[in-house]
Amino acid sequence: MDVVASILEQSAKDAEKYKPVSVNKHLELEYDLGTILAIDNNELDTRKLREKKNDYLLNLTRDNVQLLLNKVWDLPTEQIDEAIVVKLPPSTFVLPRGKPVPKPRPLTKWQEFAKLKGIQKKKKGKLSWDEQLKKWVPLYGYKRAAAEKEKEWVLEVPDNANPMEDQFTKAKTLKSERVSKNELQRMRNIAKARNVKVPRVGLTNPDVSSAKDLQTAVTVARSSTASLGKFQDKLPKEKEARGVMELTPGATRKRKMPPASSDQERRQNLDIVDAVLNKRPKIDIEKAVARHINQEQIERSEEKKNFRPKSGKKGNRTKKLKGVGKKPAGGRGQRKGKTSVGRKRR
Repeated sequence: MDVVASILEQSAKDAEKYKPVSVNKHLELEYDLGTILAIDNNELDTRKLREKKNDYLLNLTRDNVQLLLNKVWDLPTEQIDEAIVVKLPPSTFVLPRGKPVPKPRPLTKWQEFAKLKGIQKKKKGKLSWDEQLKKWVPLYGYKRAAAEKEKEWVLEVPDNANPMEDQFTKAKTLKSERVSKNELQRMRNIAKARNVKVPRVGLTNPDVSSAKDLQTAVTVARSSTASLGKFQDKLPKEKEARGVMELTPGATRKRKMPPASSDQERRQNLDIVDAVLNKRPKIDIEKAVARHINQEQIERSEEKKNFRPKSGKKGNRTKKLKGVGKKPAGGRGQRKGKTSVGRKRR
């Protein structure tokens, strides 16, 4: 009997872990099975919500999910590949989108040409048979490059080419030019998709190109250096082109500050008015004293230069300022009508 009682007690404890499938609500939930949505219009128990918030919300969510699954499994079911699935009805509730519907990507020039001519892309295998090497060679990858080197271990010099020219270097340069051309075309496709006008490559024609195209060409050319245009001098009266952020390397967009509130704007305006009305001249005391001392030294040096000795008895010589009761000293200037320099000594 003890064994049976323990088994019954254990089964009762296990049954407590699983809540019943049937749930009773005062008001029936509103369902939209197309989007698997359930709306509960019943009033919340504020007392339980304040005392045991997490437990109350967890139990409420569990009951509503149970009711929603009961409605889902009332729909007709079918078995597909050992799995039982339910076919949902069309949706009736319109869910709002957080972002607009993405637009289809515009076609590139090649895609437009292929669509116009009816060219369809055929799926090719990863390997192709090379008659010269007599083996299967991948269409792309490092093994393809190794196969090209193995096949082109020697190159024929054309009749009209310079016999001293390195044909391997020439082929490598032509390949890099093709890669650059493809990259430029890819950038043009991106600019076309974003409605960005790109100036033509090479020399611009002033008769055909507009001022905006020329301005854009100058801005892009200056920023295409190794320093991203940091050490490039600007032309006189040159302005930065607008709308070329995607084409200009290293360009950073300035973030706009959020609009200020009315209180903050009023405070800023009052600070500006106070700064204007209470503006006082800034006086550098040390600089003013140094300038005053320098001026005094200049005046003393001028006074020393203008003093000259007075003739008289020995030991009773005095100094007098120039220009005070005396004629100007000779050699200090020129007189009208005379070419001699200085004054006649007595």
